[in-house]
Formats: sequence, structure tokens, C-alpha cells
Amino acid sequence: MRLTVEHQTIYTYGRPARYAIQALRLTPPDTDAQRVVSWRIDVEPAAHMVAMVDSFGNRVHQLSLDREHNRLAVTVRGVVNTRDTAGIVGADLPDRLLPAVFLRETPLTACSGAVRAFADDIAPILDADGPVAAMHAVMTETARRVAYVKGATDARTTAAQALDHGRGVCQDHAHVFIAVVRALGLPARYVSGYLSPYDDDNAAGPGGEASHAWAEAWLAGLGWVGFDPSNGISPTGSYIRLAHGLDYLDAAPVRGIRVSGDQEQLAVRVHVTEQAQQ
Repeated sequence: MRLTVEHQTIYTYGRPARYAIQALRLTPPDTDAQRVVSWRIDVEPAAHMVAMVDSFGNRVHQLSLDREHNRLAVTVRGVVNTRDTAGIVGADLPDRLLPAVFLRETPLTACSGAVRAFADDIAPILDADGPVAAMHAVMTETARRVAYVKGATDARTTAAQALDHGRGVCQDHAHVFIAVVRALGLPARYVSGYLSPYDDDNAAGPGGEASHAWAEAWLAGLGWVGFDPSNGISPTGSYIRLAHGLDYLDAAPVRGIRVSGDQEQLAVRVHVTEQAQQ
């Protein structure tokens, strides 16, 4: 499958910002499941960018803008060839960390009483049928326990809060999945990326896809395997991965700070389309 991506993030301010620095995890890696044909990042106004690789092996561009600006626009355009590997990533990513690192709890994926009870419900499946069946059960049960509701949560919502409230979006589904899998004693990590097709709401889940998030678990004999609770499947050729980490904060496509600049408004537009391969 050949997918084209256009992803624009625009910040506007009521009063000019004097300085901004952003970490852009907006460049897909080449893996067994995807190959980048072309990719570019444009920034307006022009800013200084330095390419680097973070501790997880993600490709990052560090953007800095040290003059006054009322608007900052980051636009990504690219083409990626993908193929369906049934969600199996294996070990072909340039990971810098051992899988055991992804057993680590974070504030967004902390193990609450509800998370522990969820894991206890899955434990018999893990013991009787093995890790693959257990991960599919966690994926299905996450979607059942946390209904997909846009606007019900935000970037600060934890897995425990989403599980308690019973509502969330793809980010929350990924965090709940990760928290439960870690409670079962298996490494799990957060993945950001894109999913085709898309709708005008630019949010993944039942009825809409584009900018998206899912999770991966480390399974003996298979390596890293992806699971998408929002859509009830393992990633296919319709997915493009960008970055991974312990949780959303490690893999957010755009994350940074600014000096001054009030009344911030954020607009995000993502289009992912399939085109015929030559």
C-alpha cells in the first residue's frame, strides 16, 4: 500500500511569543512494515532545526525559534510504502533499550486498583492460552471498558482515570492497554502515527482515522507486536508509525514550550490517503 500524508500543526497567539522550542517526532522510520519514499518538514516562519535520535531510537527534529512570532506552522508532507505484517514489528527497529525497560510505570500508565483488577481478569487467559490470546483479550476488553468518546479526555488523562470514567480516545486506549499489560508482567509501549482512511474530525476510532495512537507488547518468540484497541485489530498496511515510548509524552508528534505568547490556539489538520503503487 502506498500512503500519502499531509499533516499541519498551527499555533497562533493573541500576543507574540518571544521564543519557542519544539521536539518534532514527525519522521517515520524504515521498518519491515514500511519504507519512506519521500518526506519533508516545512516550518513557517523559518526556524532552526537540528536532527537527532532520542533515547528510544526515534528520529527527532529539535526546532527553535528565537524571535517574536504570532504564528508557528509545522507542515509535513510525505509518501510511505507499507505492508501488512499482522502487527508484528519484531526487533527490526533501531531500539536503544532492552524490552524490560518498558515494564516501567509512568504517571500516565500507573497501576491503580481498577487496572490491577482488569489484569487479574486477563491472567487466567494468559496462563491457559498464552500471551497472544491474552493480548487480544486486553485489546478487546479495553475497548469495551473505555467507550470511544471524543473530547472526554485530554493529554493529561491517565489510564486509571480513563478506566474509571469509562470514556476516552485512542491515546487513552493505548495507555489502558499498556498499564494492564505491564501489570501482567509483560513489556508494553506507546506508539504514535497515522491511519488511513480519515475523516474530517481527524481523530481515530470508530468512524474516523488519521493521526492515531496504539500500543505494542513484547511477546517471546515474536518480539514487539502491535495492538489497536480503538479499532480492535493489530496494525495493518493502513498504519504508519512515527515514534514510540513509555507513554504519550515520549512519542507525541509535536511537543514543546514557548516564552510569552498568550491566548494560544491550536489547529491540526491531517490527511492520509492511499494512492496506486507503480
